[in-house]
Parts: sequence; structure tokens; C-alpha cells
Amino acid sequence: MRKSIFCILFSIGVLTTLQALNVVDRVEPPNWWTAMKNPSLQVLLHGQNLGGLTPVVNYPGVTIDSVGRVANANYLFLYLKLAGTVKPGTFQIVLKENGKEMGRVPYELKAREQEAASKGGFDQRDVVYLLMPDRFANGDTTNDSHPSLLEKANRANPDGRHGGDLKGVENHLDFFAGLGMTALWLNPFVENNMPAFSYHGYAITDFYQTDARLGTNQQFASLVEKAHKKGLKIIQDMVFNHCGNNHWFIKDLPAPDWIHQFDTYTRSSFKAPVIMDPHASEADRRLLLDGWFDHMMPDLNQKNPHLAAYLIQNTLWWVEFANLDGIRVDTHMYPDPGFMAQWRTAVRDEYPNLKVVGELWIENKALHSYWMKDAPNPDGYNSELEYLTDFPLFADIRQSLHEQTGWERGAERIYYNLAQDFLYKRPADNLTFLTNHDVSQFYTIAGEDFGKFRLGITLLFTLRGIPQFYQGMEVLMTGDQGEGHGLMRKDFPGGWPGDTANAFTAKGLTTDQHLALNYVKTIANWRKGCQAAQTGRLMQFIPSNDVYVYFRYTDKQKVMVALNFSDQPRTFTTERFREIAGSSTSGTDIVTGTVHPLPGTITLQGRTSAIIELK
Repeated sequence: MRKSIFCILFSIGVLTTLQALNVVDRVEPPNWWTAMKNPSLQVLLHGQNLGGLTPVVNYPGVTIDSVGRVANANYLFLYLKLAGTVKPGTFQIVLKENGKEMGRVPYELKAREQEAASKGGFDQRDVVYLLMPDRFANGDTTNDSHPSLLEKANRANPDGRHGGDLKGVENHLDFFAGLGMTALWLNPFVENNMPAFSYHGYAITDFYQTDARLGTNQQFASLVEKAHKKGLKIIQDMVFNHCGNNHWFIKDLPAPDWIHQFDTYTRSSFKAPVIMDPHASEADRRLLLDGWFDHMMPDLNQKNPHLAAYLIQNTLWWVEFANLDGIRVDTHMYPDPGFMAQWRTAVRDEYPNLKVVGELWIENKALHSYWMKDAPNPDGYNSELEYLTDFPLFADIRQSLHEQTGWERGAERIYYNLAQDFLYKRPADNLTFLTNHDVSQFYTIAGEDFGKFRLGITLLFTLRGIPQFYQGMEVLMTGDQGEGHGLMRKDFPGGWPGDTANAFTAKGLTTDQHLALNYVKTIANWRKGCQAAQTGRLMQFIPSNDVYVYFRYTDKQKVMVALNFSDQPRTFTTERFREIAGSSTSGTDIVTGTVHPLPGTITLQGRTSAIIELK
């Protein structure tokens, strides 16, 4: 009887232990690679009551450096050290309790592809095309909805899922190349399993998994490979400040300080100047950095060392897995600044040539320049960030189109903006743009004025910096931010079966849309072969009589750009530009083919421009 009771109790104990262990339901990253420069590897394990178990690894070249245990017993953080001699293969992470094996987790080390380790990045020679996968093209209608994901497709809902996907992007790689683009920046495509309003991709619920409504991880890797064959680079959009509140680790927090928590919902102030303000209060800094981006987007605490390592490794995993060319960082001002510099350094150490652009939504140039790598900041902070989104120039171009030229107004507004480029160590390391996914479409910004549209396109492709285009600009798409983001981010025409207009084939486009498409193609493709427009120096002249003239030039090539900001024709003489025009006797307009004698006079019709290659 006693023996039976003992056996029953023993069986119950074993069963309870096994039930407590359950299974390891998360292993992140899902794999790693040999021959990485950084020998350290964090492996996150999640499952019922793992925290009290002891991990053991027996594989040549792999040792456990330390084990991180947190407040939540469902987590184990293994910190492994990989020797330079470690071979590709699968090893077992054995989990033990009091010396007894309780379970095994297979973990694969893959052979590293050297191509990924030597990426060339992107720079001023590129033109970046920004697109939102859900709103660009539906290449696979079978994945519009997914049984395991909450929100289903509903194209009639401006704020819902519309069915665009990675296959839709892949199907139109020739379109991008023909348009003159050299790089694609995709808004986040990883899983956003939220009940609503997550088509944009910024409420991430799984940092390692492509959203099933957009495709699979392998489909993304295939997209990158096929894009490379077409001469197109891929820039991945990454988010470190926040995630969706439906993320699996938000539902089971590893530790209370994994996110910033408050007694009641507290939103970020979004007042970025407090970062560099020498007079700022600590309370204001905390509100900016620790407040939530949105009530459905918890603010991640990058000062938690386990989370910091997790986010860095996630970046390295995607670069290695997909062979990325660059990264765009969302809301760069809101995560912990020290962590962001640490993250950028870690990525650069592994991939020296990979480039990163940070979203810096600051329209004041002095405050904006604080974030560029190696800026001479009085507080000593170095963001380590190469490229910045040029919001100051965007704001001035936007406003200049609706003003009469005068003292610091109209065309002079752009002149004065560029005159302050001394604030940047490398002014050309700015991503210039006329619109993006967060503001109104450019044709709407331009008041649906075709002349203003052309001026903007000319500025975008000929000023210093890295031009960033946005989907739909080439066919005069409209969208007003004031009407809501869903209506602003309309579907790209031709991306869905039955669309009456098709930007890919030009079928059903209006006359102005045809003109716009051809104008963009002509200038963008010309820029691909013009070193002066890509990386040349900039010399500008104070606008006179509504005409703004500047030159892009190298030792071997010169391009004159002239823009008439008036509604009326303007005639000007080129004698004023002799210091840069030098001995050139003529120049050819790259759009019209018109040859202009130098020196001489040039007449521009209202709201037109000329891009003139000097001979």
C-alpha cells in the first residue's frame, strides 16, 4: 500500500514537473551563423517554467558564457560564445533539473554567406523608392487573410488590410528599374497580428516572422535576391522604440522593466528638442523617451540588457538572412539614445559597409544636425548614424511652393536652408524627399498644380543628398493627411485586378499622369548616369526675379539647374554664373534637348525648370 502510494506520488511529481516544463515554444533567434565577427550569441528560450532549469551544451566550439534568469520563470536567456573554429551543424541545448534531463532544444548554426558580410550599402548614387507593401500590389490573393491572424482583408476599409504583398512587389521589379530607381525601402513587413489599424507594419507582434498576409521569410529573401539581379537594393524598415501590444512577449513580460510602465496610460510628448536642450528637465526627457507612441504600442525599455541584446541580434539576423543593403530606423529620436548608438556600432562592426538612415522628424536644422554621426555636440553625444531623413529641407520645399519669392520666402527659403548646411559634417548624407508614408501625397502638397509638381521633382533629383521617392508620386496620386492616414495611403493604381488605371502599363492614365510618369523616368534615369548630380559639389546663387539657379559639379562634369518659381515667364542671363560655368560655350537641357549658348539668355515658362548639362 505504501509502495503504491509512493508510486502514485512519484508519478504525480514527475507529471507535474513535465507539465510545468511543457514545451519550449519560442527560440529566438531561430538559428545563427558561423564565422560572425562577434562571437557572442544570445538565445532566448520561452516556455512554461524554464527559469529554474540548467542548460547544457556539448558541441565543439560552443560554450555557455552565462545564463540570464529574469523575474518571469518562463524565460531563459543563454549567452553562448562561438569559437572561430566552430563548424556549421545542429547542436542540442539540453535542459536539466537537479542533473536530470528534462528536455532538448535543437539549434542550428549555418555557414555564413560572404556576400552578406560585405554589403556595399546605399549612398548618394541611389534613388530610393519607398513603398507600403499592403498598399502597393496584390500578387497573391490567397494570402489576403490568414486564419491565425486577427484582421482580415477588407479593401473597402481605408484603415484595413487591402491585400498587397511581397509577391506584388516582386512582380514589378522591372517597373522600378525602368522608372530609374536603384533601391527599394519597404515599410515593415514583419508580423502585425493586431485587431485593426496595423496594415502599415509598425505595430510588430513578432520580430522574426514575416506577416503571413504579406508572404513568408523565404519569400522576402527571394525578393531581395531577385531585386539584386535587377540592380535594385533593399532597405528594411526596423522599429526599436515600440511594438504592438499583441506581441507574444508583451503578453508574458520577461520582467517588469521590459517596457516602460506608468500608473495610467502615458503618451510620449514627441518633443525631440529635450534630447539636446542644455536646459531641459529630466522629467521632460523621460516623457519623451519613456512615454508610449500609442496606446496599442508599448514603449520598449532598451536599457534592459537582455532586450538590448535581443534587438541588436534581431537586426544582425535579418541582414545575414536576407542579404540586406541598408536599414531605415523608425522613430529614431524616441528610443534610448545611448542604446541606439550602441546598436549602430554593433551593426557596423559586423557589417562595415551597410548603411543606416534614421527617421528624424525635426524641421529645425540646428536640432536636426545633432543626430548626424560625428556631429560636434557640446554634450559629447555621437549617434553613430550616417544618414538622416531631411525633414528641414522637406518643410522648406513644401512651403516655398506656395509663397512669392522674397526675403527668405519662396525660392529663397530653399536657398537659406542650404546655406545652413555648415551645421552638418556631411550635408549630402541626408535622405531628401517630397513626401513619405506619414504626410500628404506630394501632388496634394503641391495643390494639384502640375507646374509645382515638376519643380519639386527637379529639386528632388538634382539637390545634394539621397533622393527618396514615394509610391504614387509618378502618377500624381493624391492623399490628404488631414483626411486620415488610411485615405492618404491609397492603393497604387494597377496593383489590383480590375483597377481602371494602371501605372505599370500606363493604361487608363490621364494626360497629366502620362506627362508626370515620363518626366520622372527621364530625370531619374538621367541621374543614374550623371556623377555630378549624384555626388558632385553644390554651388547655389541667390534667387533673382523668382529664378533659383544652382550647379552640381565635379572636376569633369557640370550641371546647371534653373527653376522659375513664378507663374509667369522669366528670362535671365547666364553671365552671372561665369565663375562656375567657366569656359563652357553651351549646355543641353536633358528633358527637352534644347541647346543653350553660354553666355546667353534663357527663358523659363511659369513654374518650369531646366536641367542643363554644360559642354
